Amino acid sequence: MKTISRLRYFLYLSILFVGCTTGKNALQKGNYDAAVEKAVDRLRSSPQNKEAMQVLPAAFDLAIKTHLRKVDEAKLSADALKWENILYHYQRINQLSDDINACPSCLNLVPNPPKYVKAYEDAVYQAAEARYLLGERALREGTRESAKVAYNHFLKAQNLYPGMKGLNEKIDDAYWAAVLKVVVQPARINSNTYKLSNDYFQQQISNYLATYRGNTFVRFYTEDEAYKQKLRADQLVELHFDDFVVGQTYVKERVEKLKRDSVVIGEDRRGKIYGTVTATYSVFEKQVSSSGLLNFAVIDLKTNKVLRNQKLAGTYVWVDNWASYKGDDRALDKQQYALTRKRETMPPPPGNLFVEFTKPIYAQLVDQISGFYSRY
Repeated sequence: MKTISRLRYFLYLSILFVGCTTGKNALQKGNYDAAVEKAVDRLRSSPQNKEAMQVLPAAFDLAIKTHLRKVDEAKLSADALKWENILYHYQRINQLSDDINACPSCLNLVPNPPKYVKAYEDAVYQAAEARYLLGERALREGTRESAKVAYNHFLKAQNLYPGMKGLNEKIDDAYWAAVLKVVVQPARINSNTYKLSNDYFQQQISNYLATYRGNTFVRFYTEDEAYKQKLRADQLVELHFDDFVVGQTYVKERVEKLKRDSVVIGEDRRGKIYGTVTATYSVFEKQVSSSGLLNFAVIDLKTNKVLRNQKLAGTYVWVDNWASYKGDDRALDKQQYALTRKRETMPPPPGNLFVEFTKPIYAQLVDQISGFYSRY
């Protein structure tokens, strides 16, 4: 009985599989495009498959009629983007016909499958023109948000019909109307001593802003660029160091009493003499701390409203260690002894320390700019 049940199960699966691969199930469910595609695939590999031969003509006829009916319905619609819907249906008809033309056995069942090349091309132009008109309408509203809408309409029109007259100019007009133009002042610091180091920090910021791609509709400019281009900026970013300290030095000493047993301290007639050795071990740690506070502010130039005001802190601590001892060096382990051979090291120059404490500030600044301008 189990064997008979298994045979019935596999027979059912086989019938179901054949129905799926020939498109019969898709046809019965009203998925006419899928039925055509499955039947064509089956006939390519098995030109005499009877079920696929029955499915293909019926499915193709129903698929064409369905697409043409939807084309007629769309033409009566008031939807401004109806031509993209029409374009889709002509595209599907032409694709189904191409599939049949690429299958010799299929052509015996569906000779001369129709193609709507001219209708498709007309629909492409109509769809592009509809996008163009919607873009113009949005652009006339005169806001950044409506300019973004216009820009996207114009891009869609370009994808549909690249050669449309005046389209590239419209894309540029919409883009620049949508762009938020931000002037970034150089980071100010009240110290000539650290001017070069601050210039390096500023260059890092300039490089980041020059390659900023976080938001298509935000562009950053230096003060010189804004002046030369006679730019009407929307926002101003102010950067200045409220406070900073470079080279604060702290030296700590830790003293340890060391001893080690079973160390050879001499020798007599009976052999080696073992004993305990001791040493006073002093470990020195020097820390040179540098820190600063950068003020990051964003100002709306039309209202003079402060949109963002953040204090960004950065710290860098340079550390040096060395040691000395008094007593028997045999009381020290290898690492302790090695540290006593090391001498006190001079810290980096102040300018380098300045650069180091600005690195975490730079990382925070990038995060602030990225987060703040992502919503524009």
